[in-house]
Amino acid sequence: MCLGIPGRIVEISENVGLRMGTVDFGGVRREVCLAYLGDDVTVGDYAIVHAGFAISRVDVEEAKRMFEMLKAMSQLDEPEWLADATERSLDNDTTDAV
Repeated sequence: MCLGIPGRIVEISENVGLRMGTVDFGGVRREVCLAYLGDDVTVGDYAIVHAGFAISRVDVEEAKRMFEMLKAMSQLDEPEWLADATERSLDNDTTDAV
């Protein structure tokens, strides 16, 4: 099973011709490839990330719904870091709209 995780894009850059972004996953930031999304995303948007690639853009409400599902999953013997990260993502979101 593959799991895509929602994250908030906090920075966009270009690296060797590829559109890249720094994505925040509840306080954990990772560099991800944004090439699959073209120019469809901007700083502050949420994207679903799988294996280092942003594969789709989601709005704030969908991202929050996914964080809640991940939080619920973490109650089922998933790693504690997942619950902590989803909680921080929900608490730290200052975006009113995407």
